[in-house]
Amino acid sequence: MNRPEAMQATHWQLEIRNDIAWLTFDVAGQSANVLSRAALEQFEQHLTNLAERPLKGLIIRSAKPSGFIAGADVREFQEISDPAVAAELARTGQRIFRQLESLPFPSVAAIHGFCLGGGMELALACTYRVLREDPATRLGLPEVRLGIHPGFAGTIRMPLIVGDFIALDLILSGRTVSPKEARAIGLADEIVPERHLLRAAENIVRTNPGARRAPWFKRIPNWKPLRRLVVKYLTKRVAGKAHPDHYPAPYRILELWQQRANEEQEAFSLGELLVSRTSRNLVHVFLIGEDLKRHGRAQAHGIRHVHVIGAGVMGGDIAMWAANKGFRVTLQDQKPEILARALKRAGEFYKKSLKDPRMVQEAMDRLMPDLNGDGLQRADLVIEAIVEKVDAKQALFRDVERRARRDALFASNTSSIPLETIAQGLSDPSRLVGLHFFNPVAKMQLVEIVRGSYSSDEALGRARAFTTALDRLPLDVKSSPGFLVNRILMPYLLEAVKLAEEGVALETIDRAATDFGMPMGPIELGDVVGLDICYSVAQVLAGPLKLDVPALLANLVNEGRLGKKSGRGFYEWDAKGHPQKPKAERNVYAPIAERLILRLLNEAVACLREGVVNQPDAVDAGMVYGTGFAPFLGGPMRYIASLGETGISHSLYRLSQEYGKRFEPDPGWSQTELFRQPSMSDE
Repeated sequence: MNRPEAMQATHWQLEIRNDIAWLTFDVAGQSANVLSRAALEQFEQHLTNLAERPLKGLIIRSAKPSGFIAGADVREFQEISDPAVAAELARTGQRIFRQLESLPFPSVAAIHGFCLGGGMELALACTYRVLREDPATRLGLPEVRLGIHPGFAGTIRMPLIVGDFIALDLILSGRTVSPKEARAIGLADEIVPERHLLRAAENIVRTNPGARRAPWFKRIPNWKPLRRLVVKYLTKRVAGKAHPDHYPAPYRILELWQQRANEEQEAFSLGELLVSRTSRNLVHVFLIGEDLKRHGRAQAHGIRHVHVIGAGVMGGDIAMWAANKGFRVTLQDQKPEILARALKRAGEFYKKSLKDPRMVQEAMDRLMPDLNGDGLQRADLVIEAIVEKVDAKQALFRDVERRARRDALFASNTSSIPLETIAQGLSDPSRLVGLHFFNPVAKMQLVEIVRGSYSSDEALGRARAFTTALDRLPLDVKSSPGFLVNRILMPYLLEAVKLAEEGVALETIDRAATDFGMPMGPIELGDVVGLDICYSVAQVLAGPLKLDVPALLANLVNEGRLGKKSGRGFYEWDAKGHPQKPKAERNVYAPIAERLILRLLNEAVACLREGVVNQPDAVDAGMVYGTGFAPFLGGPMRYIASLGETGISHSLYRLSQEYGKRFEPDPGWSQTELFRQPSMSDE
């Protein structure tokens, strides 16, 4: 038997046992493995040395509990402004992975947790891929979400392994796949329980059964007579989700595939995309999201049992999501039929998202209906999600404080009522915070962590950590009317209603917003949220923000036209939940978009000036992750920086002369220090 041999490096540890090399990736000083320049250089050195040795195989694994490899080091992207430099980085990765692929013995990636981007491309260059059977194991090529495409030959290798249609779907969507789906499409050679992962990796190296390749029928789309038709079909599908002027990467992916591009063409294309405005802004959005997660992980939450009071849509979905993420949840409501609806909705969600009957049952077992509120006495966290009425919330929390444990954290899902008002009557208001979720809870990534004047740092830290454990982004906001997201969004929505009052066609208003880059027009958004909810929030904010609420909104609510949920709002809604609207006129959008977006930007600056949040990045995070504000623009403050605050304030002044006080520039536009604050990552 050979004597074990070990070599240490900063990011990679090499051990040779029984003629098999074990290369362990463990990036120094980070919780996740990323492929930085330094890590790639060390990897190349190891491959060069190993290629000259008489080995039976190479096993690549991760020492990080969080996963295999999260991809390239995205923070290094910010340092690159020359497309030639970006293309050279891609060529470096291609050369190293080609070296891995060409080793004179088989290689296997032993994968647990996330295997994404450059990490997935490394695994594709291995002979085999063995996966740990675990819901946390996810594989994918999400580069398109950063405005780029795979650059380490992933666009070339993926179709060879899983077939062209499947590869294009994965690369164009950026979605990830579970171990079960990975095996079904040919991306995984084996799936094993955690205790067998390394043994399975060693066994497949020794038996060396032969690398997987897509069967001939999965390569049919790549036949020359069909490639143009496939691209035409997929281009139409992509166009429904991504405007080519805003998001060029999906169209470049299709172009590369149609051309059967080589590594040099892939690298050149990546170089151009990486330095584009879209990519730089999407990287900005990604990194501020990562900074919110990092901030959330700074403290332990100590929460195992969550008690949610109010089983309506929001409360029921909060409970459903918390149980989905492993928490024990009791859900309380006064009416058993409301509890029954919430549990039915949760069951349908689990069946659709989890699929595995055993996992569905486990999630349902964690979610318990609680008509009498017995779970309140055992809860580590109590979340209130009842009707938006001050008296009701105050009375509820007085009762909660009397019955709950002394160390329990209290949270309100209020969307507009100041925490100081809700806390009146509490003997210890320091443990009350706001946890403002957005609808639908299962899709919206942002949660506003509302800081009342009495909220303790301990309570806020636990709330952030709990939010992060829910796989959501915690954003600190001050307790003030509308907090951040609703406050900034409301003037934008009301301006859309004002335009409708002036006779502008509804579909034209919406088209102006979507052409700007918003995911949905403001008229349609109002219908989806519910016009009664919009009107209620507008009334709450009208006084403190001096908002003029158009009469049209009140009239529609009084007529029972509440939007999608009632079948009629601004639009008529069909049985499938689609708005019925004629095609919008073209070339009339610029003045409309200006009125909509400038009111939004003006309120964003006001929030920054008043300290609702403490830096421009927080505004961007709130509006991109909370409303979908044009991600390719990087958020409102990033957009302001690209145009210049002076020019925008002048435009606001011009509009105020024409349309009145609602367009008067906020005093914050003249406070240049507001726009020069450090980013979240500089904290």
